[in-house]
Amino acid sequence: MTARWPFASFFFARHRSGLALLALAAALSLAGCGRNNGHDESLARPAPPPAPMQAAAGYGGGVAMKESRSRMADTAAEPSAAEASSAQDSPLQRFLAVRQDLNVEVPAEQLADAWGKVRDLCGTLKCELLSSSLLRETPQQPGNAMLEMRVEPADVEKLLGGLAGVANVVSHTTTSEDKTAEVIDVEARIKNRTEFRDSLRVMLRDTVTKRTMADLLAIQRTLSDTQAELDAIATQRKVLAQETSKQHIQIQFTPKRALVSNGDGYSPMRQALRNAGSVLAESVGALITFVAAVLPWLVLVVLPLGWLVRVLWRRRRIKVA
Repeated sequence: MTARWPFASFFFARHRSGLALLALAAALSLAGCGRNNGHDESLARPAPPPAPMQAAAGYGGGVAMKESRSRMADTAAEPSAAEASSAQDSPLQRFLAVRQDLNVEVPAEQLADAWGKVRDLCGTLKCELLSSSLLRETPQQPGNAMLEMRVEPADVEKLLGGLAGVANVVSHTTTSEDKTAEVIDVEARIKNRTEFRDSLRVMLRDTVTKRTMADLLAIQRTLSDTQAELDAIATQRKVLAQETSKQHIQIQFTPKRALVSNGDGYSPMRQALRNAGSVLAESVGALITFVAAVLPWLVLVVLPLGWLVRVLWRRRRIKVA
């Protein structure tokens, strides 16, 4: 025992400096591990759930999941709601059927010329002539003319400007009828019928599904009826397009008349002298008509009756004598 202690003291004395360094390193590492462990524990410790989630945890995780899904659905629905509101805010395209009725006056001798100029002007514009009529003036009746057309809105002012150059506009009436609801309804019907027709065509081309001949004939019959209905609706849409894309304009031409003045120059005697010839002619005409009506009865009734009275009178005179 006495022999080993000097060796141990020698060993510790020799390695004292190394042991001190090892102890210092161990102390530093323990201190660093304590700090790291505290930091790691703070990072690794989960954050406490919010109050709603903690309250829902008592009933199970399904409620929390439902709330999360509802929030996600609401978040996803927000863009669609915004799009719907923007679609509602956007102005709706309106379809109006505009009609204009004009009554114009022109001198009687220029009626046909003015009517022809306006008709020719319609041929140079985006104008569709629907109907036209011309009645020239005669001694028995005054002349008149009419034009009915459909004009593109961009060329309406050109047509009215050309009309003002050849005639005097007396009256001008503009009316409009809203066809928006009718157009939207027709377009929706066209879309639905088209989709139904396409589905029927797919059913006919389907070679996988086994169908009887009666089924195929029923599909073919339904397809034919659907196509006929679709053609009728498409024709209705074209008519609506004609009514709403062009303006219906009707122009009535009448000859200009001079107004009679009732001022100081008016004289009843002068007016009577002017009417004397016509009154005399009417009286003579009435007399001729009366004679023509009475003459046959005079020959058939009056003359035989007079002859009979004369015979009876002679017989009476003979008896008295």
